[in-house]
Amino acid sequence: MKLLGRTWALAATLALTLITTGHAADTIRLAVQKTGTFSWELATIRGAGLDKEADLSLEVSELASPEAGKIALRAGNADIMLSDWLWVSRERALGAKLTFYPYSSALGAVMVQASSPIKTLADLKGRKLAVGGGPIDKSWLLLQARMKQDGIDLKSEATIVYGAPPLIAAKALDGEMDASLNFWNFCAQLEAKGFRRLAGIEEILPKLGAKGAVSAVGYVFDESWAASHRDAVARFIAMTRKSKQLLVTSDAAWDKIAPLTGTTDPVLLKTYRDRYRDGIPRRSITDEEADARILYRVLAEIGGRDLVGPASELDPGTFYHAGGGD
Repeated sequence: MKLLGRTWALAATLALTLITTGHAADTIRLAVQKTGTFSWELATIRGAGLDKEADLSLEVSELASPEAGKIALRAGNADIMLSDWLWVSRERALGAKLTFYPYSSALGAVMVQASSPIKTLADLKGRKLAVGGGPIDKSWLLLQARMKQDGIDLKSEATIVYGAPPLIAAKALDGEMDASLNFWNFCAQLEAKGFRRLAGIEEILPKLGAKGAVSAVGYVFDESWAASHRDAVARFIAMTRKSKQLLVTSDAAWDKIAPLTGTTDPVLLKTYRDRYRDGIPRRSITDEEADARILYRVLAEIGGRDLVGPASELDPGTFYHAGGGD
């Protein structure tokens, strides 16, 4: 009987040990654009061990474009990707219950050469303006809305050229247009080459009714998945906040991710760092959502159904409220 008792005790100890040591971290599948800034954040997370601290296993699928990420998410092959709240609201109106949590408020800017005679946005009238993206690029629509407040219809009163963001940046460097409107990272490249920021899109938002910086891009996931993984989502959000704080306070953390930026130019690296830091969200979800609702109406009016789909208002569930002050 004593032997049997010892055997049972040993078995119980082994079972407890296996349960304890065999605990698996929660897995989150991420769809990440290979050349995007999300890869910078993930490298920081892993380098600092923040994923292990959060008890999360991050499975990363590197994709070639944002569209590939959208396909992976909608097909159930990824749990989280980066996109914008406008797309999320549109998808919700079409029946896909996605939701959005802020990642970055970094927006593009109108850039001109340092010696350009263009001094204000009104000076774009009659000029050649290149737009990174297409006719329904959000920054372009917001710029149009702002200029219409001053009685200027840029779409008809300037020569507009559309193109892929890298191409627009290259053409700007060649001096083939008077000004360009592009994504923030391409604007940073021009800034490092001596170009001047005529106006950042974030600077015109107050004129359109926003009270502060609004996140342009966020983590997007299915709300039913979030409901069944609420604790893991909370730990994911807390983990990403810690990584952003590290990138705000530590230049050494930037040195570690420098190879991912695609440049060794110290001026450009500093510009990337400064603009990335400027875009880190610092407001409550409630405030972000309120401003997004205002800007949605502006975009819906100027972009129409091609941009927002059937809904004239931001869908109420677009922003994810994590609780605990968000």
